[in-house]
Amino acid sequence: MSTLKNSVKLIGNVGQVPEIKTLENGRKVAKFSIATNETYLNKDGERITQTYWHNLVAWGKTAEIIENFVDKGKEIAIEGKLTNRSYETKDGQRRYVTEVLVNEVLLLRGNNQ
Repeated sequence: MSTLKNSVKLIGNVGQVPEIKTLENGRKVAKFSIATNETYLNKDGERITQTYWHNLVAWGKTAEIIENFVDKGKEIAIEGKLTNRSYETKDGQRRYVTEVLVNEVLLLRGNNQ
């Protein structure tokens, strides 16, 4: 049951080409986002689609898979956990970011399908 405490599973489409960086130690990191959609009927019976964007980060072998096989528009499934971090902007303002740290990625249909 402990694996359920901070677990995220998403299926969505990649919003832009993943940003891949290779660190000094040779380890890779991938940063990208995916869009997920939720559809519901409003009070007037109209079908409404709400799109949510999720920021994702992957390290090591998972980042390498993303670098080699994931592109803008690709539908993927991910499993990971929520993480939070903060940073300071050049003008001294504190910013907070929530991201999904990706543990696994599953490649689904091709681009724009």
